[in-house]
Amino acid sequence: MSQSRVYLDHNATSPLHPAAKAAMWEALEQNGNASSVHAEGRAARILIESARIEVARLIGARPKSVFFTSGGTEALNLGLTPFISTPASSQPFDMLLVAAGEHAAVRSGHRFPPDQVEEVGLTASGIIDLSALHAVLEKHRSRRVMLALQAANNETGVVQPVAEAAAAVHAAGGLLMCDAVQAAGKIECNISRLGADILVLSAHKFGGPKGAGALCLADDRLHFAMPLLGGGGQERGVRAGTENVAAIAGFGAAVSVLEQNQYMRGFAELRDQLEAEVARVADDTVFFGCEAERLPNTSCFALDGLEAQVLLMFLDIEGIAVSSGSACSSGKVKPSHVLAAMGVPKSLAQGAMRVSLGWNSRAEDVERFCKAFEKAVKTVRVRRLTQTRNVKSAA
Repeated sequence: MSQSRVYLDHNATSPLHPAAKAAMWEALEQNGNASSVHAEGRAARILIESARIEVARLIGARPKSVFFTSGGTEALNLGLTPFISTPASSQPFDMLLVAAGEHAAVRSGHRFPPDQVEEVGLTASGIIDLSALHAVLEKHRSRRVMLALQAANNETGVVQPVAEAAAAVHAAGGLLMCDAVQAAGKIECNISRLGADILVLSAHKFGGPKGAGALCLADDRLHFAMPLLGGGGQERGVRAGTENVAAIAGFGAAVSVLEQNQYMRGFAELRDQLEAEVARVADDTVFFGCEAERLPNTSCFALDGLEAQVLLMFLDIEGIAVSSGSACSSGKVKPSHVLAAMGVPKSLAQGAMRVSLGWNSRAEDVERFCKAFEKAVKTVRVRRLTQTRNVKSAA
C-alpha cells in the first residue's frame, strides 16, 4: 500500500479544517436568504454575523468594519481605488505606491490609472526600503497617496515593517492598505498595531474555504464612493450580492480554531529543522529572506543551477507537494518578481522553491520531505554529471 501524500504548500492554500467543514455543512442546511426577515432568513443572518464577530476579533477591529467578499483578490480590488473618502477629505487619491514584492492581485488588480502608480523597492533581505519610501513620499508631498504593503510576503515569508511604513504614510496625509492574506493565522495581525487603514484577509490560507475573504477598516468612517459591485446593498453597500453563507460560516469557524489553538506556535522550530537538513544535503543552498523576520511556517530556497520545476516533479512523484512560488503564477516559467526585486540573479531565482507548513503539518512530514529532497537532488545532479561527461566524450 502506497504512503499518503505529504502536503507542504499551505501558502498556496491550506486544506479545509474539519471545524470549518462542519460549519459549512450546517450552513448549507439553512434555507433562508440572509436579507429576509422571516425565521429562515434570520438564521442565515446569525451565521454571517457570528463569523463577522470572529473575524473582527482576530484583527482587533469592530464587527461593523468587516465586509465579506469572494476572496482576497476581490477585497484587494475593492480597496485599491482612488475613490475613498476619509474624515479629512472626500477628494480622490491620486497616487498609489506599491511595494515591489506585492502579490499580483495588488500589482495588476488595482483601480488606479497606470500613470498614478509607482513602485517602491525592496532591500536585499526582502523588506520594503523605508528610505526609498520616505523619498517617494517627499516627491509626492502635494498629492493624496495610498501605499499597498503586505504584512508578509507569500513567497519568502518575509514580514514587512508595516507599522513603520504606516507612520510615514500617515505623516504625509495618506492611507495604508495591508494585504494580510498570507500573514493572518501565522503572526499577529492587529489592525491598530499595524497602523493599517484597510486590511485584507482570505479564509483558505489558514483552513477556511476557498472563495471567502474580507476587507476590514480601521475607521468605519472610510467610505467607498465606487464599490466594485452594485446591487441589493448587502454588506452595508460595500459589496452587493447575496452572501455566501456557507463559505462565510466556514471562514468564521477557521478563525475560531486559530484563536483556540494558535497552531503556528512551534512551527518555526520545524521550519528551522527542515532548513538545517536541506543545507546538509546541499551546502550551496541559498535561503531567501533569512536575514529578516519571517513567517514561522515558510522557507524559500534555491540551489544554483538546478531548476525548481525539475526538483518539484521529482518530489511530486515521491508524494510531496511543494511549490516554486506563488500559486497564481506557478504555471508560468519565469523568474519571481519578488526575488528579482531582492537582487537575486536570474540563474539562482529559477531554482527557487517554497515549502510552507500549516495546521495539519507534522514532524514526520518534514522528515519525509527531507528524504525525498535528498533523493531528488542526488538524482538530478548525477544525471547532469553524466550528461556533461557524455558531451565531453562526444567532443
